[in-house]
Amino acid sequence: MNAQPDAQIELHDEKPRRDASQGTRWAAKVSPRSQARMAGVIALITTTAGFAAIVSGTLVVPGDAAMTAHNILGHETLYRLACAGDVIAVLYIAYTLLLYNVFRPVDRGFSLLAACFSLVGCAVGAVNTLLLLAPLVVLEGAPSLTALKAAQVQDLALVFLNVHAQGSSIALVLFGTYNLLIGSLIVRSLFLPRILGVLLAFSGVCYLINSFATFLSPAFAAHLVPYILIPGIAELLLALWLVVFGVNAARWREQEAAAGERPGKPERSYRSSTSATA
Repeated sequence: MNAQPDAQIELHDEKPRRDASQGTRWAAKVSPRSQARMAGVIALITTTAGFAAIVSGTLVVPGDAAMTAHNILGHETLYRLACAGDVIAVLYIAYTLLLYNVFRPVDRGFSLLAACFSLVGCAVGAVNTLLLLAPLVVLEGAPSLTALKAAQVQDLALVFLNVHAQGSSIALVLFGTYNLLIGSLIVRSLFLPRILGVLLAFSGVCYLINSFATFLSPAFAAHLVPYILIPGIAELLLALWLVVFGVNAARWREQEAAAGERPGKPERSYRSSTSATA
């Protein structure tokens, strides 16, 4: 049997790729409004990070290791709840992945870039949580520290807390950049109010200013501490909007179609058809 030399190349549709990831299949099945609402719920849950920041800011007395140790041990349950709040905040990873898919039709590359900043920030935050737990281990009498005096142990606990504060500033640089990028995507989108994007971008700028002030001018940064939670209002407003309204699904699909990204769209491929001769 020999193939004829005039074999033709035909264009035809195939079934969707079977090796598509489970995440892609799930995203194709779940509506963008549902994904946005899930992201909003997760964002509200991760406000526990704000609770942790408030508690640590209340109990830690800058430059006074003895008083800081007294506050932590005197309010140990509250301090442990703050640590738990930081751990719960790791759920921000899921929020990041959901928003990546929601804003993918606006600009896939830009949305991916934003997700990368957020995921690295989540990693930094997770490691930084260990530094928040360390003072408890130190102050409650780790066996390896029995040779140290009480004042030295308290100083060590305060060192851990100071490093934790610096780690939080690094995380805020990443999350501030994330807010700035997501805010710009909201402004460019057709399915969310642009004012939310403007406010979120503003919160990102505020986080960046506060973080770099901490690195470059701690004295100036100290004056910004009372205002550090104000940018969180924009994040809270976005979370509430997502929970209550989600996104405009019709406009989301319009923007997705314009971007040429239809989940489950059949792919085009070439197949060589040959006829045999006996």
